[in-house]
Amino acid sequence: MIDIRTLWRSIALVAVLPVALSACSDVKRSLGFEKQPPDEFQVVQRAPLAMPPDFSLRPPQPGANRPQEGSTRDQARRTLTGQRAVTPISTEGRTPGDVALLKRVGADSIQPDVRVLVNKENQALAEADKSFSDRIVFWRKAEPPGVAVDPVKETQRLRENQALGKSVSDGETPQIQRRKRAWLEGVFN
Repeated sequence: MIDIRTLWRSIALVAVLPVALSACSDVKRSLGFEKQPPDEFQVVQRAPLAMPPDFSLRPPQPGANRPQEGSTRDQARRTLTGQRAVTPISTEGRTPGDVALLKRVGADSIQPDVRVLVNKENQALAEADKSFSDRIVFWRKAEPPGVAVDPVKETQRLRENQALGKSVSDGETPQIQRRKRAWLEGVFN
């Protein structure tokens, strides 16, 4: 017969074993307690099957000029005269009212280099923001670039060179030496 201690030990083991094993992720996964989401790198969206709208479009011939580019002479002329190329609007499948509306809103004169224009405008805004942030961070006026010539000493040097018959470029040009500011100088003014 089974001893009562052995019976209680086996019941305790059976009760504790699922609790202990539930902490292991592999056991959870194999028992179905853990969700398995799809791998985002394995999911691929497939394009819908559809017929192309126009069968008259043919592949380009190798070496042929592209119709939207024109000849190199025309491109050079447009570049030198500053003319911007415009994108023509397609009239295929459009009613005369649609075409008139598109011309009225300016769709026939779209600039192909609009991205360059937008980048220039954004650059100007970034420069304005930069100067504001520089004023806050660097709160002092910037030192002017270059060296400052001492006008009194320079005039004296030029007169002495002229009196001695020397060249104007002889001698050292006197400069104003800026002293270094102290670390906290100007903070409490």
